[in-house]
Amino acid sequence: MTLDSLRDFVRALDEAGELVRVREPVSVDREVTEVADRCMKSPGGGPALLFERPVLPGGGASRYPVLINAFGSLRRMTTALGASSLDEIGSRVEGLVSATVPDTLAGKLSMLPKLAELATYPPARATDPVACRTVVHREHEIDLGLLPHLVCWPGDGGPYITFPMVITRDPSTGVRNVGLYRIQVQGPRELAMHWQRHKVGAAHWREMASKGERMPVAIVLGADPASMYAASAPLPPAVDEFLFAGFLRRAAVPLAKCLTCDLEVPAEAEIVLEGYIDPAEELVMEGPFGDHTGFYSLADRYPRVHVTAVTMRRDAIYPATIVGRPPMEDFYLGHATERIFRPLLRLTIPEIVDYHMPAYGIFHNLVFVSIRKQYPGQAWKVMNGLWGQGLMSLAKVIVVLDDWVNVRNADEAWWVALNHIDPERDVRFTMGPIDVLDHSSRAFTYGSKMGIDATRKWPEEGFTRDWPGLIEMDAETRRKVDAKWASLGIRLP
Repeated sequence: MTLDSLRDFVRALDEAGELVRVREPVSVDREVTEVADRCMKSPGGGPALLFERPVLPGGGASRYPVLINAFGSLRRMTTALGASSLDEIGSRVEGLVSATVPDTLAGKLSMLPKLAELATYPPARATDPVACRTVVHREHEIDLGLLPHLVCWPGDGGPYITFPMVITRDPSTGVRNVGLYRIQVQGPRELAMHWQRHKVGAAHWREMASKGERMPVAIVLGADPASMYAASAPLPPAVDEFLFAGFLRRAAVPLAKCLTCDLEVPAEAEIVLEGYIDPAEELVMEGPFGDHTGFYSLADRYPRVHVTAVTMRRDAIYPATIVGRPPMEDFYLGHATERIFRPLLRLTIPEIVDYHMPAYGIFHNLVFVSIRKQYPGQAWKVMNGLWGQGLMSLAKVIVVLDDWVNVRNADEAWWVALNHIDPERDVRFTMGPIDVLDHSSRAFTYGSKMGIDATRKWPEEGFTRDWPGLIEMDAETRRKVDAKWASLGIRLP
């Protein structure tokens, strides 16, 4: 079943027993965060939450329910993307990127179903009536304070939009980008856009600002779940996120033209904020903000967005998330990216068997990688290759292990790594770009990285001793114990 809107997603979660409707009044000023944080840190990520009576910071009731933790479990991620598993989607990606045109007629005919599927992916033009324009507010009719924006943590600089889809367009190529950036609400019609310097939206802004051109921006709050996920995915700049969302959901995403700017948004969106950034204006102070590192990111200067129109459904649902000390909902979004994009990494680094970014590594701090080692020095080749791959360039620590290690089990990966390394021989440092949110780097967005070669060492790598074998019980003994286990009277959890 294709989920065409956020409300379709809510309905599916409700039917699956994955949603809790919170009918008690709960303040968006930190109380929603505290409730959601307790759920997110429970086993399996806790339930999705729909706060039906959110209370605004001033004490008044909001008419718009707040949905949070909707993507905060493996089951909900697969529901959102219409798959039985995340690896199933990775296999679909692998099938596309590895496809070559066969020489024989029979081979060409066998590819037709795949080509026909691809033809459905481009975004479609929506027809009236457009759901996201049921209610329209323009200019001085707009009051962003009526929406239930979260004040997440005590040290935050104000209320934030935490789960937006920010739509911009490359001024040179016209290619659309949809990004997930935090946005601080600074007035009835003013926002501060926190897009980091490595993000595509920031690149669009720099180019338009250099030409003195006003930049149109559309901010979508709530759409079909595949499009919401796609906004977080590390796609190449030339790939339209709505095209990728169409691939994920096996159906085109219907788009509608904005009323006050030359951009398109999902027709089934819940809330749309249209606006612009004026390069003639000075940047505004944004932050602090309790970030996904588990620490506050400090206040800095970012562009101001002027909101020119707000359009929405009459009974709009307001989507939100929170970030902070892991694990949080964003771990599951990042885990989906890890599984879905593994085939793309293997295109350029084919020896990769698997990789994993554990929750406590907050994506850019720690990456475990397993490889099929075929020659000495291959671990260093893989590390350097990964540091050359898009946002993987921000990875602070990369640990490379042999193919038999289950890198999705962080305890196993560290156990093997700590047994396999001679620190002086197997640890190397290099310099490069660092995540904007990293407060420990020696300079803003620039610092050192560490690579650890935890593979079995070859003689050419300076290891001339015998390498010990792994302790494992023999199969016959395991079989005998299995046969008598029920009679032993031992109950294990």
